[in-house]
Parts: sequence; C-alpha cells; structure tokens
Amino acid sequence: QVQLIESGGGLAQAGGSLRLSCAASGRTFSANTAGWFRQAPGKEREFVAAISSGSFTYYADSVTGRFTVSRDNAKNTVALQMNSLKPEDTAVYYCAVRVSGSIYSRRAADFGSWGQGTQVTVSS
Repeated sequence: QVQLIESGGGLAQAGGSLRLSCAASGRTFSANTAGWFRQAPGKEREFVAAISSGSFTYYADSVTGRFTVSRDNAKNTVALQMNSLKPEDTAVYYCAVRVSGSIYSRRAADFGSWGQGTQVTVSS
C-alpha cells in the first residue's frame, strides 16, 4: 500500500510559480506511474500531468508548456513545477499512483492511493 502526502500549495499571483511535492511511502512507488490531478469547486477531478516509472511524461493540454512533472525514485518523491500560473489553475491538487488501465492513462478511476490534496490559489 502506497501512502502519498502532498505539500507546496499556496497563494500565487497570475504569472507566478509554485512547486508541489508528493512524498510516497511504500516500495512499489517507483514501479508505478505517478500522476497529478486537480479539482476546483463544483467541478470533477481532472488530469494534470503524469510520469511513468521510466520518466516518460504527459500533460493535459491546458498545462502543456507551463507545468513540468518530475520524480526522484531514490527519494520516493514526485514534483510538479507550475509556471505562468493562471487564475483557472486554482484548485486542490492531488497526487496518486496508477493502479489500473493503460500505462499512460489520464483517468482518475485508474489511479489510487490518493493524497489528502494541497490547495493552490492563483489571484488575478
């Protein structure tokens, strides 16, 4: 069982940057795709970015070119560097590991061991 804890959220101005981190416990973390999702009030949880065990990365169109996902398997961590933030990036951000589906899945239903989430608020 993998346990995930996110950190690094906060308040930023539009155009600014934040870096989120996700610390994992459990020896299977490095073997799984790790993903970031976000959920804004009144909206469904949506895919943001993910990184495979071999460090292949893929992103939602809305964040491509602005966000970068990375992982350090030796430290059991995954990070999300968010640049050029926009007010529409405001949401609770969650990390998770893929537990089913295709290796490059973007479906929240294919991910599990969700962290508690960290709030990101971007002011205009």
